[in-house]
Parts: sequence; C-alpha cells; structure tokens
Amino acid sequence: MGPRKRWLSDRVERGLGLARVVVVTGPRQSGKTTLVRSLVAPAGTFRRLDDDATLQAAQADPIGFASYGAVPRAIDEIQLGGDALIRAIKTVVDDDPTKGQFLLDGSADFLTVPGLSESLAGRAVFYELLPFSQGEIEGARDDFVRRAFTEPDSMRGLPTSKATRADYLDRIVRGGFPEACMLPAEDRGDWFDGLILTVTQRDITALTNARRSNEIPALLRLLAARTASELVVSQIHADSGLGRDTTADYIGFLEMTYMVHKVPAWSTNFTNRARRTPKTYVLDSGLAAHLLGADVDGLAVPEDQRRGPLTETFVIGEVKKQLAWSGTRAKMFHFRDQHGAEVDLILEQPDGRIVAIEVKAAATTQARDFKHLAALRDKLGTRFVHGFVLSMHPTPVSFGDRLTGLPLAALWASG
Repeated sequence: MGPRKRWLSDRVERGLGLARVVVVTGPRQSGKTTLVRSLVAPAGTFRRLDDDATLQAAQADPIGFASYGAVPRAIDEIQLGGDALIRAIKTVVDDDPTKGQFLLDGSADFLTVPGLSESLAGRAVFYELLPFSQGEIEGARDDFVRRAFTEPDSMRGLPTSKATRADYLDRIVRGGFPEACMLPAEDRGDWFDGLILTVTQRDITALTNARRSNEIPALLRLLAARTASELVVSQIHADSGLGRDTTADYIGFLEMTYMVHKVPAWSTNFTNRARRTPKTYVLDSGLAAHLLGADVDGLAVPEDQRRGPLTETFVIGEVKKQLAWSGTRAKMFHFRDQHGAEVDLILEQPDGRIVAIEVKAAATTQARDFKHLAALRDKLGTRFVHGFVLSMHPTPVSFGDRLTGLPLAALWASG
C-alpha cells in the first residue's frame, strides 16, 4: 500500500488561512505527523516534542521556542509541552494576529488533557485525523454522509456491490491504522499490542496522575467486550475491580487518547422519556477485533456473537471519519426509548434535520429491519431526511418513503 491522500488535508490547509493556530488531534499512529510535515514543507518549521532535547528546549524557554522559525511553525505532540508552551503560543499570536502561524498536532484530545488550562479559544481551529477510512484505502472519496443529507434517493441507484461477507469481515478486522493496514494479518497482533502498551503505559501516564496505569489495558478489553453497547460505568467498575471514580477517570483517559469514544443518546420533545445513557465504541474496529481475539474465520461462524457489535463499530467509525472532513455539520447520536425501540445512529444537523441508520451484520435486508426507522419517520415528518439499513446484502433496495437498504460498501462507493 503506497502513500494515501488524506481527505482531511484540504480542510487543514484551508484552516491555515482562517486562523492563527490550527490544531490536528487524533490517535497515535493515525498519520498526523505525516500530514503535518506535508503541509509545512518546504517553507515552514517542523519540531517534535517526543525528542527529549526539543522538549527540554520548549520547557526551558517557552516564549523563545514558540517564536522561533519560519511559519507555519509545526509542533508535533503538542500535549507534551504542557500549559506553559500553550500559553507562550497564545502570547505570540496575540502580539501578531497573522493567520496560519502555528500548525499543532497531538495524540490526545487537546481540550481534555489534564493540566492544560489554555484552550486557545478564538485563536485556533480544531480538526481530528482518525485512521484511514475505507475510501482513503481504496483511493476513492467517501461521500456517504454528504449524499445521505443532500441526495439520499440517488444511492438507490448504486451498483450491486461485489464485496462478499469475507471481504467485509477482512475490512473490519484490519481496521484503518495506516501501519496495521500494511501488515499481513498474522503480524497485526504484535502491532496492536505495541500500540496499546504505548498509549496506556506511556501517553496516559505522562499526561495524567494515573497510579494504576498497568490496569488500563484490562479496562480497555472490558470496553471492547461492550463496544456498541450502552456505557454503564457501574458494570465496568464491578468487573474491573477499580474504584468507581477511578473507573470513570480511566475511561476518560482512554477517550482522551482516542482509544474509545462515546455516542450520546438522542431525544426530542416527543421522546422526553428516552434513555440518556451514551453508547461506547472502540475507535478502530481492527483494534476492537484484536482486543476480542476475533479473526475473519471466527467471525464467519454464524453463531459468533462478536460479529454484530464489531460491524456496528466499523460503521460508526467510518461515519465519524467522514464527518471530520465532509463539511456536514451533523452530530452523532443513538436512540433507544423506554419501550426498547432503538436506532443505532442518528445524524442531526444544526437545523434539526436527521438521517437515521441501522446496522445489520446479516446478508439480507428485510422489512422488519425498518420498523423503528419508519416509526421515527412518521413522528418527525419533514425533519426526517432518510433512513438507511446498512448490511452485507449486495444490492440497494427501496423499502418505501425515505427508507433504503444499502450494502456496507455504500459508505465508500462512488456512483
């Protein structure tokens, strides 16, 4: 697999013309350094804070460090510089409001790192670079999210997908981390083990006061076992043996470093008694599959209970990636009411319009799969743009007014 165009790069480049500081965050090994290097070369300055000498220089003289070099000044792993460096950058850009002075990247959510009190509010724009999308792997622009809102009926005309169940399962267990994608399946386990060790024992320890960081990998495995499920911290607490507050804090640390993410519950005025518990997902389906010991052959067994949650984890991850670059300002939610009616994913625009998505790991799509989507359509009226059931069935199928069954490949297919 050769170099891949990152669809976020155009937005980041545009951001340099809009703000004094551009911040790109995302999980370790998602390609941030490569992206940032490509955008500052050859005219700008690039420095890495995971180099000890460079970090010491930043800590010894933050203002001098921030002021040095041709713009844009790129600083890799910015979270390691601490609050003093962030405040120094604020001082520099307050003295000179020129756009595009700094391009910062980090392997932690900038706004949630303990000890960083300065947010650069009003001075910075923020972007997330997540692992490869399937379209980036294929070299084809993923356009599902945009089309779902602007021309949903057009996707009924997509060609029959040639992907087999084995093809989909291979994509799920491979995931999207660039280096993992290039490795043979038998070697990915060692790579994922290294990633987990680095994030839990190095990154989290460096950024927090986690005193039992050696127990975080086990906590991550517990979360993987519940990926695509509602997050009930009391259950995780009981199973992990950690204190209730410690469990909540450590889950927060795994969110901060992009190992897991939450999808909040959605409700409207007519569902004011809807359940409000978020769902939690491992960010990358390949990482989740590794944590669960799942491979293609195992997931192909009809009785395997991991296939459904991992398929949903895969789809939610692909949509999350597309939201980062598509320009569609929708937010992600899930829905489940007191009677058990459930929709896996709600995408809601600021104007209240929604697209609703159900995910099935089955090779067929049936009318009953649309029951809750149809009920939501009827309650929301014109706010309901379209409802989709994404499955391993190869052919797009209309199931009535604003309801369509699509193959999973529609997430990245063109046409």
